[in-house]
Amino acid sequence: MHGTRSVLSRRTVWLGALAGACTAALSGCGFALRGAPKLAFESVRLQGSEATPVARELRRALEGAGLRVFTSATPTSPEGDSGQVVMTVVSDQREKTVVGQTAAGQVREMQLRTRFTFRLATAAGKSLLDATELLLERDISFTETAVLAKEAEEALLFRDMQSDIVQQVMRRLAAVQAL
Repeated sequence: MHGTRSVLSRRTVWLGALAGACTAALSGCGFALRGAPKLAFESVRLQGSEATPVARELRRALEGAGLRVFTSATPTSPEGDSGQVVMTVVSDQREKTVVGQTAAGQVREMQLRTRFTFRLATAAGKSLLDATELLLERDISFTETAVLAKEAEEALLFRDMQSDIVQQVMRRLAAVQAL
């Protein structure tokens, strides 16, 4: 029993030293986890298609980054602040198309697409980002015997694409250096 305890304590010490060495090596090379993006503005007005799933998640991400977010449902503040920048959601579409069929005409493969288009301007109307379209595609197999499972997989893929688009939009907003 005593020998087992000493082997475990030596392994624990060795693993701790290894973890410390890995941490030191990663911090020395400049590695850092991606944090919240630093944005050049403190408030944003969302307009256009602001009730879509991507726009709602984008609003949560902007608020999580510390911005004040105004929408058409938000009354203008007493100071008249309605956002330093205006983000217009031009379009937010989900598409599903058949890309593969059997010889009998049964669907075997489908492609899911999420298309999001937005633009960014100052409150005075100066364009910061021209209309930018983000398009994500995912392929999904289809089986008539597992329709419910495939519907759940489809919903999961659409949510994954939605989160990916929000992250891409946040990175593009962080690239704006000055108003």
